[in-house]
Amino acid sequence: MSDLRDHLRAELRQAMRDRDRDTVRVLRSVLGAIDNAESDGVAAPRAGAVEASAIGVGAAEAARRELTDADVRAVVEAELAERADSIGELERAGHGAAADPVRAEVAVIRGALDRFTTGR
Repeated sequence: MSDLRDHLRAELRQAMRDRDRDTVRVLRSVLGAIDNAESDGVAAPRAGAVEASAIGVGAAEAARRELTDADVRAVVEAELAERADSIGELERAGHGAAADPVRAEVAVIRGALDRFTTGR
């Protein structure tokens, strides 16, 4: 498991204790993106007889791959880049005020990364 992911989960727990809904939402989004990056791609479902379907504990589990620390960092950076693109698009469209919540999301993610990097 990634140290960065563990750090983000710890930040999420603290935000939940603090009842900081915006931070909780952003961190859950980033952690969800990391979880999605672990998915190993699922083949298209096949139609078939019900009696041939998988049953039992774990039958519906999808294969997962282990992300390196660099992979996790790349996912977080991609989340930042996506939000930066959104800010740019909103500003170009003349909706600068609508970009403020996205800027706040970027600040949450950057703050978590800075605390991870500095060990605080």
